[in-house]
Amino acid sequence: MSAVAPTRLSVRDALAEAVAGMLRRPGRAVLTALGTVLGVGSFVAVLGLTATISSQIDGRFDELTATEVAVVDVAAQQNEFAGTGFPADAEQRLRAVAGIEHAGVLWTVRLDPRTAVGPLPSGAGDPATGAAVVAASPGAVAALVPTLQQGRLYDDFAERGHERVVVIGSGLAARLGITTLATRPALYIGQEPFTVAGIVADLRRRPEHLMSVLVPRATAEQLWGPPPPGGATMLISTELGAARQVAALAPTALRPDHPEYLKAVPPPDPRTLRSGVTADLSALFLLLAGICLVIGAVGIANTTLVAVLERTGEIGLRRALGARGRHVWAQFLTESAALGALGGLVGTSLGELTVVAVAVARDWTPVIHPATVAAAPLAGLVTGLLAGLYPAWRAARVEPAEALRR
Repeated sequence: MSAVAPTRLSVRDALAEAVAGMLRRPGRAVLTALGTVLGVGSFVAVLGLTATISSQIDGRFDELTATEVAVVDVAAQQNEFAGTGFPADAEQRLRAVAGIEHAGVLWTVRLDPRTAVGPLPSGAGDPATGAAVVAASPGAVAALVPTLQQGRLYDDFAERGHERVVVIGSGLAARLGITTLATRPALYIGQEPFTVAGIVADLRRRPEHLMSVLVPRATAEQLWGPPPPGGATMLISTELGAARQVAALAPTALRPDHPEYLKAVPPPDPRTLRSGVTADLSALFLLLAGICLVIGAVGIANTTLVAVLERTGEIGLRRALGARGRHVWAQFLTESAALGALGGLVGTSLGELTVVAVAVARDWTPVIHPATVAAAPLAGLVTGLLAGLYPAWRAARVEPAEALRR
């Protein structure tokens, strides 16, 4: 009596059986793979959008912010008798520092609460506008990057001559009823008259000063005294790329005797901002993608287990014809892995389309790392394999005799 040749299940046969199993119930196969599609699609979309947004941060990083340095007066914290930390010739001292375009000192003038700002002197029935009075040197006004609507900005001549001129925003001018400068309108701060030299339509830096009255620094000191300790700030506009160097040199250039009286605040590093955004987005959305993958794995495992129960008779017949338990295990595991891989491929495509669509809508350059595209279908395959382990194990334990009696 000749020995029975051992049965074998080739890779080709396993794949053919897996494809046949999926095509037998295509609707169920699509719904089963849907969870993996969503999970892998979310994975690709999240990583792609995160990379795309991160690449935009350097380009979107505001050039005005990247070229702005603020120098804060901290003299009172170092020495209570030091007075203001800024010298009277602060702007002239910074002219020797390379990379500076405009620089000037400004502070909000502390006025009596009863002091009104309006077209008439206080006590003559003028309404209080609530506008702040800001002492600003000509360099500080230029560093604010104003857009003139009418008139002109005051200059060094007005500063040296303690001229009583002001620059106001268009919104404040409308509230005061000033529509033209042809009549040389006056503006009163308390009892002190000022000529409105210019009306600005916009300030690209510190736009909150659009509702303020800008007064020459020397004029403000003459009328209301020097700034309070720690109240003054120097605003510096630099050339692109020079901000950090200027921030390092400014305190010494201004106060070589006591550089610790001044603290320079450079612009934030866009690389730090980019890494923070990337970390936050990745942590949040990768969690969502992981949840989708878990849901997809549970769906595949549930559907494969149901298929095992429905096909118990088929499994018993295969076992009776010589198929071993490992062959049945390989068949069902291959089927679940194929569903996962199919879901991974479709999900990868949808994720890439999502990234491209968002980038086109926002006029961005889409960025998708090749490693993400390569790993995404593999993630679907691994999800399918893990999901099919238990159902395949159950199928391999089916006894032929019991299965055929059902």
